[in-house]
Amino acid sequence: MPEDPEAWWSEGVLYQIYPRSYADSNGDGVGDLPGITQRLDHLSWLGVKGIWLDPITVSPNADWGYDVSDFCDVDPALGTLEDLDALVSEAAKRDLRVILDLVPNHTSIEHPWFIEARASRSNPKRDWYVWADPSEDGGPPNNWASSFGGPAWTLDETTGQYFLHNFLSEQPDLNWWNPEVRDEFDRILAFWFDRGVAGFRIDVVHMVIKDAQLRDNPPVEDGDHWFIKMRGQRQFYNSCRPEVHDVIKRWRKIADSYTPKRVLIGETHVFDTEMLASFYGDDDELNLGFNFLMIHAPLSAEALGKIIEDTDAAIPPGSAPVWTGGNHDNYRFPSRWAEGDADRARAALVMLLTLRGSVFLYYGDEIGMPDTEVPLEQILDPVGIRMYPVFGRDPERTPMQWSADPGFGFTEPGVEPWLPFGDAASFNVADQVGDADSFLTLTRDLIALRDAESDLRSGAFTRIAAPVGILAYRRGDGFLIAASLDEGAGGVISGVNGEVAASARRFRDGEQIDGDLTLEPGDALIVRLALSRQPL
Repeated sequence: MPEDPEAWWSEGVLYQIYPRSYADSNGDGVGDLPGITQRLDHLSWLGVKGIWLDPITVSPNADWGYDVSDFCDVDPALGTLEDLDALVSEAAKRDLRVILDLVPNHTSIEHPWFIEARASRSNPKRDWYVWADPSEDGGPPNNWASSFGGPAWTLDETTGQYFLHNFLSEQPDLNWWNPEVRDEFDRILAFWFDRGVAGFRIDVVHMVIKDAQLRDNPPVEDGDHWFIKMRGQRQFYNSCRPEVHDVIKRWRKIADSYTPKRVLIGETHVFDTEMLASFYGDDDELNLGFNFLMIHAPLSAEALGKIIEDTDAAIPPGSAPVWTGGNHDNYRFPSRWAEGDADRARAALVMLLTLRGSVFLYYGDEIGMPDTEVPLEQILDPVGIRMYPVFGRDPERTPMQWSADPGFGFTEPGVEPWLPFGDAASFNVADQVGDADSFLTLTRDLIALRDAESDLRSGAFTRIAAPVGILAYRRGDGFLIAASLDEGAGGVISGVNGEVAASARRFRDGEQIDGDLTLEPGDALIVRLALSRQPL
């Protein structure tokens, strides 16, 4: 158990659900809250501690839930407030917590606040958003680029000013310098916390505050991360502003005022471990911050080993790092990391579930579910439409594959799902649940082992020397993990004495290691070290 019993999130495995794609209870082809409630036994059996739901609030779906038009109600396509209450209640019976998505950076263009704000320059809601006069040439006020491509500004013809949108033009940015906006979100947090919601994953939390002077962003530099270079500029003035920490501290006080305390998890899309660590504050800001360096790294022992070491060293003492292989915005790890290689995907899973701190699985990860190819005519993601065929987010958002039966256990037979089904014949829960060698059984067994062994949850991470392409590390005093991550990597680690407690390929479970630990390509082993072992 965690040292702080209220910090259930700090060492356990949590599970992300894209609600439209998890389980359809009413046969309309769209997943919903009652569908999730019906599948809670699966999550309890799997052993996760909580679930995070992508946005369930009312939205016209320009960005599929991330353009919110009502922060305090459930989108009718997904259910009702009563359905949410039932989900929270049924989850609690299974010792599962429910975390919601909070989108504080922007609203929908259809939100009543913005409709008022654009009515006139003197409207009381005008200053709830970021407005600016055109530049001298009549163009946008500065050079800020949208994260989804193109300028981050759109001219409002009615009032003659530009409004800021760091994402779609249908997602105008709120002005967090305005105390009325801060007060309103205090009420929004309390509304959901009072309903028993266990916390929030906070969308693009690092971008909430913008430079008050709206200064131009600087150009990229040679040493910048490839993702920053792809944007074409450093988001220096519209991201990671120092004042954002005051906002997060305010939210943390609200979260901590509840019994039990609520958890705050940030989408901290930054590429520097020191910057990531800053969002934890002095245990007075985020409880957890997602590590996007890992998500954007290749499945490489050297690359991932350095990220894990650097993050572990940067995170404040007593705080927990966060690890995940994919999410609703990034391709699934069996496809992105392992490129369809089942052995490397299993090795990656062993690595993820043996790291210190909190681990998030994305729905379908437990069965090794790969991305689904979505043809152009069926793409719904606005980013996917803009960037086809280079990038899109629909491939990782397709329906959960519960069985190989018609409807694949997601919806009724013959119903067309909102996004196309993937390869459910090869990857589904029903076929894997009774198979001792399946990806699902491996996932469940690794979670159970993690729960049973404090060293695997909170023991110190110490990387050890290993052949090229193999990531090897100790967890506490009791375990050594060695995973062949690079394609074709194998070799021997000497000075290991113990028993294989779990392995990616299962046939090595229980193997006695007396001196040399040999790994073939695709191997990943968790070795329970003998007490008499020599230091590695």
